[in-house]
Amino acid sequence: MTITDTGTGTVSWNRTALDEIVSNDGGRPVLFTNARIMTMDPLIGTMTGADILFVGSLIVGVGPAIVTAAQDDNAIVVDCTGTTVVPAVVDTVALAGGRGRRSDHVATLTPGNTADFLVVPDELAADVPGAVATLLSRPEQVRALVAAGRPVLWAGTDAPGRATAPEAGIPAAPDLTGSPRLGVWIDRKDFLHQELTADGRYDETRGGRRHAYQGRFWIDGDRIDYLDDLGFWAYGEFRGDELHHAGYVMKLG
Repeated sequence: MTITDTGTGTVSWNRTALDEIVSNDGGRPVLFTNARIMTMDPLIGTMTGADILFVGSLIVGVGPAIVTAAQDDNAIVVDCTGTTVVPAVVDTVALAGGRGRRSDHVATLTPGNTADFLVVPDELAADVPGAVATLLSRPEQVRALVAAGRPVLWAGTDAPGRATAPEAGIPAAPDLTGSPRLGVWIDRKDFLHQELTADGRYDETRGGRRHAYQGRFWIDGDRIDYLDDLGFWAYGEFRGDELHHAGYVMKLG
């Protein structure tokens, strides 16, 4: 649905729906309806006149006729007539036929997956690569770019309140004083000791060899990134009271 603002002469696309999505706290379902949907899922395939329904960040339904329950569910409805919906995260290996099993496919528009998708006019979406190329070369033609259920682009412009990309480059060392994740992490075999300090530095002892690796680290949620003084990058993940890193499972000593 295209709406012309007679006062300014500008054209918007589903502006009312956008306002509702932006103000949604994640509780109301959101339904993009009456689109051609290229799911990239080998079982579901491509459908026309179809809907994609998501709640919060997750897709909960894909296919025709979901819109019939929109009023019952108090869903926010986005009319996508004349457009194609494709995954915003493209599995190029799958495009080349390199995935042996359906469960190996990445970022398909499948119920249970994250709602990361792109909406472009049909004429600019002969296939998935063509639709993605529109985002990269002609973003003003994009009807919507949705990431984890939140609009990023809408009608070719930045959506209100969109997430901003982190600045490129190595950030300043954080002050982690008081973080419960500081201290010496020790693996199950007592081979690896990794000390995390409040100045954002780590120091590893391996098999009794002190200062085997040293460098900087950054924690983002449950992820930890390492930049070693030798120049290489590595990462780990906090899972409950464990730190998983490079095949080691560690706990605070």
